[in-house]
Amino acid sequence: MNEIKQKKRILIFSLVYYPRFIGGAEIAIKEITDRIAPEEIEFDMITLRLDSSSPKSEQIGNIQVYRIGPGKKNVTLEELARFPWYLVKVAYPILAFFRAVQLYRTRRYDALWSIMTYMGFPAVLFKMFRKPGIPFILTLQDGDSPKHILERKRVKIFSPLLRRVFKQASQIQAISHYLANFAKERGYRGEVQVVPNGVNVEAFSVKRLADREEIRNKLGINKDDNVLITTSRLVEKNAVGDIIKSLKYLPENVKLIIIGAGPLEFDLKLYAKRFTLNARVRFIGFIPHSELPVYLHISDIFVRPSLSEGFGSSFIEAMAAGIPVIATPVGGITDFLFDPFMNKDKLPTGLFCDVKDPENLAEKIRLLLDNNELRDRIVKNASDMVSKKYDWNLVAQNMNKIILDTI
Repeated sequence: MNEIKQKKRILIFSLVYYPRFIGGAEIAIKEITDRIAPEEIEFDMITLRLDSSSPKSEQIGNIQVYRIGPGKKNVTLEELARFPWYLVKVAYPILAFFRAVQLYRTRRYDALWSIMTYMGFPAVLFKMFRKPGIPFILTLQDGDSPKHILERKRVKIFSPLLRRVFKQASQIQAISHYLANFAKERGYRGEVQVVPNGVNVEAFSVKRLADREEIRNKLGINKDDNVLITTSRLVEKNAVGDIIKSLKYLPENVKLIIIGAGPLEFDLKLYAKRFTLNARVRFIGFIPHSELPVYLHISDIFVRPSLSEGFGSSFIEAMAAGIPVIATPVGGITDFLFDPFMNKDKLPTGLFCDVKDPENLAEKIRLLLDNNELRDRIVKNASDMVSKKYDWNLVAQNMNKIILDTI
């Protein structure tokens, strides 16, 4: 007689989630959970509400999302970085702990899953005061530098719990070897499982010609223009200002598309205007992730000279879209980007530029614009690598195994 498998229940802690607040971590959660059979694992999530137009509870994909805390209609990323909304993020671990206790009474979870270091706090509180033996999986998706991760005010408030996060985690999964080393440095003694973020290869590789022409015309991009693109939160670590500055060293027909929103948006627009570069820069703002491929397809080079990076899903999305990538050799980027001049033992998948050096960035941009042979070689190698190693189906299989092995 065949044994009937009992469905497992997992409670996820994530600071923000769909539909309003979407970054690499949020995309990863949805792509992974959508590919895990709901008959095998049932997912719940506790996240902040923030936007009052979002329901307090709703099903998104394979996750039942429970939102906590106050909300404001159409709250912006800029507001979330300032008082008083910053305090809501500080309060998340306590609010999430109490909501988890309420849900556990009826849901009886088999494990907790925290996305990023800070999300480990409510999991540790739950283990301390409710169920010490419950398995706890920590996924490191952090994109900021270790200093920023550990010294943010909302982390310092809970600093006594930080050591417990790494000590009490049943399993730590990191999206890069860089973050795996971070876990070891924080005292985790087990084996860190490195499972990177992925990309929907089909969605990013298929080119929609009609949409491309429509968007180019709408943005005022001419046939002779060379288009740079960056997709990121407009925050200091992504160094978008250095891309704008690099335009000073490039021909007038080099234009820049900036997709994303964040607290530095006003300053970046002011900078572009101050140096009479505003006619060459297009600020698109936030767009749905499903619309991103067509913007990549109208572009010639993806650029992000990051100051820090846990992994960098935007880079492999650009690779899947078939455009070359220029980045800095920081954090998890070195797991997948190999420069022909710095990594001579590997097939080239992009170019590295120096950190905080707009002139050097401009040199690398000119190199790709002038050398079609190098450009084509990089695009092919990167596309092949992404298809083989970073497809979401493979990532979900690996994460499914980690979750089940941990329970």
